[in-house]
Amino acid sequence: MRLEPGPIGDLSDVRALTFDIFGTTVDWRSGVSAEAKRLAALTGVHADWERVADAWRATYVPSMDRVRRGELPWTNFDRLHRMSLDQVLRDSDAEGLDVAARDELNLAWERLPPWPDAGPGLARLARRFTVATLSNGNRSQQSALIRYADLPFQRLLSAEDFGHYKPDPEVYLGAASALGLKAGEVMMVAAHKSDLRAAQAVGMRAAFVERPLEKGPAGGADLLPDPDADVQATDFLDLADRLGC
Repeated sequence: MRLEPGPIGDLSDVRALTFDIFGTTVDWRSGVSAEAKRLAALTGVHADWERVADAWRATYVPSMDRVRRGELPWTNFDRLHRMSLDQVLRDSDAEGLDVAARDELNLAWERLPPWPDAGPGLARLARRFTVATLSNGNRSQQSALIRYADLPFQRLLSAEDFGHYKPDPEVYLGAASALGLKAGEVMMVAAHKSDLRAAQAVGMRAAFVERPLEKGPAGGADLLPDPDADVQATDFLDLADRLGC
């Protein structure tokens, strides 16, 4: 969808932008499936690896919900993904991957390609705002991914810092506090409308960035418009334009 330039509300109080990572900043689907294909070629295991990536990603929210309900103690992102991988491979008839290959595949979440506009867009946005991650990924995973993707984030904030997963309010409020700001001085940037609504519920501002290919060519990603967002953009460069960077 092409967006025409239009007026946005008063955002003069916004001093920092916090970014969702998986799907918004990096392309998790192509990165995970490419790593799975590489490992499969070494081991001779055959499967529809895009489908495996989709199935693995689908375990993400249910796994976090187990932590929220107290069925699991605090368990970081890497561990949750590794716990769910065995079941995903079993359901996909891809159990031939041995333990070493599975452990290596779990590291795929540290080796994801950024969307082409992510790096240059962040660089422009950083001229005016503090740009920080705000991801459910744990700190070590985020650090490795940011290095791999060469993303110019100035701060790294993780759900692990707060002992909660998005969309729990503690994550958003904790991020604002960690940045030394009020909630209204921070804007959440995400391709997922539910993430933005949760951020807005605690007083943060919201920027929706469309990633139509996040879930592959078959669709399923959140799309423009998002009239409830303070800003809507087609990518990070468009967001920089709209925010005057």
